[in-house]
Amino acid sequence: MEIYSDEYWMNEALKQAQIAYDEGEIPVGAVIVVRNRIIARAYNQTEKLTDVTAHAEILAITAASHALGAKYLTECKLYVTLEPCIMCAGASFWSQLGELHFASNDPQRGYSRIPQPLLHPKTKVFSGLLEDKSKKLLQAFFKNLRN
Repeated sequence: MEIYSDEYWMNEALKQAQIAYDEGEIPVGAVIVVRNRIIARAYNQTEKLTDVTAHAEILAITAASHALGAKYLTECKLYVTLEPCIMCAGASFWSQLGELHFASNDPQRGYSRIPQPLLHPKTKVFSGLLEDKSKKLLQAFFKNLRN
């Protein structure tokens, strides 16, 4: 069995972000991996579903829970192209996510701007992987939105 790298998984999340971009959604994508296999893929769908909670992370956590038949994702790794917001950090807390990998920080709405920890204490966090690709997609989206 081939073992894939964190970069490989983040590229898979970026593919989801591109789908969001193509559909006119804020380009954030996510995948959840367990035992070297993607069990959930998602992208932002707040416009499509007319649902402010339809963030990539929330949709991916829901799909992963269904795939595993469990509410706790302690062995899972979430790869997401943008730092989770407070709502998504809360969902990852309640799901007891094993690892969180995000590409770019979100200084306006990211969970890390809140002083108290919002993630489960056992969740390992990694950031900055493929940050430039994620930022370029987000910048292009908002530039097009303003024009």
